[in-house]
Amino acid sequence: MANIQRALLSVSDKAGLVTFAQALAGCGIELISTGGTAKALREAGLVVKDISEHTGFPEMLDGRVKTLHPKVHGGLLFIRGNAAHETAVRTHDIPPIDLVVVNLYPFEQTVARPEASLHDAIENIDIGGPSMLRSAAKNHDSVTVVVDPADYAEVARQIKENGNTTLELRRRLAAKVFARTAAYDTAIAAHLGKVFSDQSSSSTLPPALAISASLAQPLRYGENPHQAAALYGRFHEYFQQLHGKELSYNNILDLTAAAALIGEFQSDAPTLAILKHTNPCGVGQGDTLRAAWDKAFATDRQAPFGGIIAVNRALDVTCAEAIAEIFSEVIIAPDFSQEALAILQKKKNLRLLKVLRPPLGTLPLDVRSVGADSFLLQQRDVKITNRSDLNIVTRRQPTEAELRAMLFGWRVVKHVKSNAIVYVAADRTLGVGAGQMSRVDASRIAVWKAGEAGLSLKGSVVCSDAFFPFPDGLIAAAEAGATAAIQPGGSVRDAEVIAAADERGVAMAFTGVRHFRH
Repeated sequence: MANIQRALLSVSDKAGLVTFAQALAGCGIELISTGGTAKALREAGLVVKDISEHTGFPEMLDGRVKTLHPKVHGGLLFIRGNAAHETAVRTHDIPPIDLVVVNLYPFEQTVARPEASLHDAIENIDIGGPSMLRSAAKNHDSVTVVVDPADYAEVARQIKENGNTTLELRRRLAAKVFARTAAYDTAIAAHLGKVFSDQSSSSTLPPALAISASLAQPLRYGENPHQAAALYGRFHEYFQQLHGKELSYNNILDLTAAAALIGEFQSDAPTLAILKHTNPCGVGQGDTLRAAWDKAFATDRQAPFGGIIAVNRALDVTCAEAIAEIFSEVIIAPDFSQEALAILQKKKNLRLLKVLRPPLGTLPLDVRSVGADSFLLQQRDVKITNRSDLNIVTRRQPTEAELRAMLFGWRVVKHVKSNAIVYVAADRTLGVGAGQMSRVDASRIAVWKAGEAGLSLKGSVVCSDAFFPFPDGLIAAAEAGATAAIQPGGSVRDAEVIAAADERGVAMAFTGVRHFRH
């Protein structure tokens, strides 16, 4: 195959551009370029032909039309060795373009900024870039196309050694191009679909599900060693790993669950949560993080082994010393004091993550694959319940301490897998029952866990993520020592449950909101 003679370069991300272009020029390749790319190359001392000189047609419409021209796309698309194609390009004086180097306008980064306007978004929709990439990628038998600066070095090496690239590399780069343009269009569709959604419609869900997420990092394996896995999306814009082993698939599931839970207490007193397999096994509040740790850890001293710890403020040395006494997988915090880092970094495998910004993201939607080439999409459960939302349905009104415990526990039970029962005081969990097929079984487990921990449930509040379908669950909680309950209500037997509460002097609040978590 003939050597590469001519390259067209037009990039937004100029990382590595000059070094790559110097390598191309050193191999005798003519450089054609546009706008800011041409300026950067000339400033580096390289000889560059403007695209308008190549096409014989001026850039126009504020640069919107510059590469959409037959001398660009004809030079990319004609099939080398095809007699009819060769005749056509000679007739119309279309020289071949053998290498295209393009990365696209930063649409995703633009719309990620809270202050970005619709005008900003529209102006960052690249038209010419994707067109050139697709033309070059379609004709990859003859044309090399580069969309990722990470590929500059290998392309330059092959050209220097052989005058051209291998078909194997061109095929790989072409596939990468179509993945990138697909992701780019998906990002545009998703953003404009959200912006242009019918505000009068009762549904906030899109008519088509568009997901755009680039590879963030490969993972050693999935939930189990025989399952391949990788992380996609903007995870690293939200979390910064400061120390420890590489994150695993299960670590990421657990730590994002922990971040969502601790986010409920972002503006509260010092709060600490311990999670295992995405379920909280202890949450505590106190005047200090150390006091919060003592309360959270006291809920369950066995499950936290190998667990995830999340705090709502900078982790200090006193709390770090306590945490360091047990084995944990991950600790996440808004920050770490230098003294705390010094203590925790002695554990070489312990993963320490700093929360860079609230991790629920800008699009409050949850997506789940359900097999059969199908997906479920729902609004994320970000419902906040305040005192004014509580409907006290029993004769006895809750005390101030019971009210505080209700609101504390209601934020915790929302993050426990259904069926979920949590016994709490105003500043701590006392017993957690998660993921049971029967609500009574969940309550029994929570009571048993409290007993194992040596914690009394006398005077506690019981929290149920969904309504008590029968009085038995409420009765069991009262017999365990609970004096108040919080639940959504809505059962056909609500009256029976309320009567059972009244008979036992239990104060009960209905929230009108269910928090199933499957």
